[in-house]
Amino acid sequence: MSEPLSGRRILIVEDESLVAMLLETILEDMGCTPVGPAANIDEGLALATDDAALDAALLDVNVAGRQVFPVAEALKARGVPFVFSTGYGEGGLPDEWRGQPTIQKPFTEAAVRDALMAAVGVARA
Repeated sequence: MSEPLSGRRILIVEDESLVAMLLETILEDMGCTPVGPAANIDEGLALATDDAALDAALLDVNVAGRQVFPVAEALKARGVPFVFSTGYGEGGLPDEWRGQPTIQKPFTEAAVRDALMAAVGVARA
């Protein structure tokens, strides 16, 4: 069975190296091409506003002590769907970002896949 997300370029913004490596592995297992990971907001913004094609992004809400929302705004302006990851779940998001696909840490590969599929509008098989 072919992976529904295969071939997609997914930006990772995550400051914890072990979590970033886990996400890279999960994405590669799904046939995606990880972009990054960006370990801080400035790197994330640079990658989010770069001309390179992005199909979606996984954004840790708290990156090295800063909120990831400037990166989310940049992606939103480009029409790139994204998924927040946070230890607090959707309840930890400001009101204006509620309703965005969100995965709670610690997450499973299935949670990442389902959230990305929801973000990019791919129906589950």
